[in-house]
Amino acid sequence: MTVVPCSIPENVREKLEKQQYRIAGNHSAVKTCTWLKHSLKGEGSCYKSKFYGIASHQCLQCTPAVIWCNLKCVFCWRSASWYNKEPMNCKVDEPKEVIDQMIEQQRKLVAGYNAHPAVPNKKYLESLNPKHAAISLSGEPTLYPKLSELIEEFHSRDMTTFLVTNGTNPEILENLDPLPTQLYVTLIAPNKELFEKTARPSIKNAWDKIKETIQLLPSLDTRKVIRLTLVPGYNMEQPEEYSKIFMESEAHFLEPKGFMSVGDARKRLPYEIMPRFEKINEFSKAIVADHELQIIDKEEDSAVTLIAKEDYSWRNLKKTE
Repeated sequence: MTVVPCSIPENVREKLEKQQYRIAGNHSAVKTCTWLKHSLKGEGSCYKSKFYGIASHQCLQCTPAVIWCNLKCVFCWRSASWYNKEPMNCKVDEPKEVIDQMIEQQRKLVAGYNAHPAVPNKKYLESLNPKHAAISLSGEPTLYPKLSELIEEFHSRDMTTFLVTNGTNPEILENLDPLPTQLYVTLIAPNKELFEKTARPSIKNAWDKIKETIQLLPSLDTRKVIRLTLVPGYNMEQPEEYSKIFMESEAHFLEPKGFMSVGDARKRLPYEIMPRFEKINEFSKAIVADHELQIIDKEEDSAVTLIAKEDYSWRNLKKTE
């Protein structure tokens, strides 16, 4: 039986490219974020630089499953109408080919900064050789059936990896080998009712799968983060429940962040409800109130805080521009 290659419909491809995505192979993509551009010009870095020591100008923001996702989160800045909610049962590109294409497309995206007066030549040349892969750009990466091989290939090139998942595929996470340098699990809500309202899942047992992922996390020997993308009126409620789930996960960090009114999120959520840093900081204080937790870092421009039981000495050693 012939397996059809995975592909992106031409009309969706055109829309992605207009939004400065660059398609890598048949089903993967990259896009440079605003902070990469700022970092090149010496205008600051992503909060992940401050929190985790990632050099923004050497970060490859990428996905191996650009239009495959089983959720339709109200805060997503991608168009839910683009997504294929089915598993990737089509023929996928090999990890080496995917990464070669990703880096090639990233180099094209930063090529114009070669002659920019504010960009040092050393920094520009470094940006051509990413040292970190943020596997998070669009879609749900655990739907890509060769995810372990992809992470292994990144690591073989001396690149670190941040894998961001919605937690609906615990069986994939359980069998990842190797594990990513850092695993992000986006906890979309503190309970099933708010989850259904906010995530609008395409699969019936999504909340149960997420609970399985939370129970699995203590056994995964890598750095782990529970990420909250908070939307007033949807999931920015019950901070004590977020605390309980975080404690159960035994993750290293909890990262509450306000949703951003950009892209297609603007069609679903009014700009006026986007929570500013003050609201996120207030909610974060409620999260830590009744547990042995503390706010160990914050970034006002990105409306995000970092919560943990205690700070880690390696963070101060790795902070970089």
